[in-house]
Amino acid sequence: MSYFISQVTDAQTMQQVEALLRQEGIQKDGNLDYTCAMYDEDYHVVATGSCFGNTLRCFAVSSEHQGEGLLNEVITHLVQVQAERGNFQLFLYTKCQSVRFFGDLGFYEIARAGELLVFMENRRTGFSNYLKKLKQAGGCIQNGKRSAALVMNANPFTLGHQYLVEKAAAENDCLHLFIVSEDASLVPFSVRKRLVKEGTAHLSNIIYHDSGPYIISNATFPSYFLKDRASVIEGHARLDLAVFTRIARELGISRRYVGEEPTSQVTGIYNQIMAQELPKAGIECVIVPRKEQDGTAISASIVRQCLQQGDWNVLEKLVPQTTLQYFQSDAAAPILQRIREAENVGHY
Repeated sequence: MSYFISQVTDAQTMQQVEALLRQEGIQKDGNLDYTCAMYDEDYHVVATGSCFGNTLRCFAVSSEHQGEGLLNEVITHLVQVQAERGNFQLFLYTKCQSVRFFGDLGFYEIARAGELLVFMENRRTGFSNYLKKLKQAGGCIQNGKRSAALVMNANPFTLGHQYLVEKAAAENDCLHLFIVSEDASLVPFSVRKRLVKEGTAHLSNIIYHDSGPYIISNATFPSYFLKDRASVIEGHARLDLAVFTRIARELGISRRYVGEEPTSQVTGIYNQIMAQELPKAGIECVIVPRKEQDGTAISASIVRQCLQQGDWNVLEKLVPQTTLQYFQSDAAAPILQRIREAENVGHY
């Protein structure tokens, strides 16, 4: 029997894809930007696979056609699509029982979230090279000093962020500060990184890291940037923390600091799972109450609202001078325009 494969662009075929996924016990991901289907000679969908960003996901082969090598062809097709997009470092997460299959297709395990998910990539030394780069940035592993970590998006950097960094830096010998480098925020990574470094320049024991694709990225934690069901957010959070645990082990990190989250559903769930999971790996989870201004917790969401509305009087009470000066400069004009045009500047 001969088969052919193509992108799914019509609703009727998508219904067939969804039916196949359900039949094979797979829930269709709500965040996909490309889906393909493999058809038999009668135009029935017998296999499928999808992409989102630089990840591959939602694979299924009809039980009647398993063992015919169809999934290999689907993966080959998706890898070609990603190459045409300029994505060569690819990630996927799959069930534990599928690890060997994807291993045979050139994917390597990075971490697993219990028995739920395994996170894999197509570069044999991708994660080990990332760990090596982190270690080269310096640390306190050899001399027995207390080493902590903070991960922040800082969209943009506020007095709340500054307070959290200052507290973590004061209570530890060195602080690994990971800045989320995924460009999925209103304020671009290059600006967020600059404002974090300028707002913490008075602290001498910080080691700055770009998070890369391994911490809170569209590969490990797409729910951070996109609306998702709570159960999906939880799965992504566990996966992200499984990867972070490996990073912490490599850098000798024994504490992770996080700001209390009263408004964001996704960060609230993440913090809750962090408090459960990190101690199991020997990492203390320190949840710090938010710094307040006039009785209200300072948040990047409120700062973005002020920027959207041009409320500079309130803004100067919520951000360090370095952040304020940047947004009052000509360089910030394109970002301010983007924030003003955004429908929703809050955090899900």
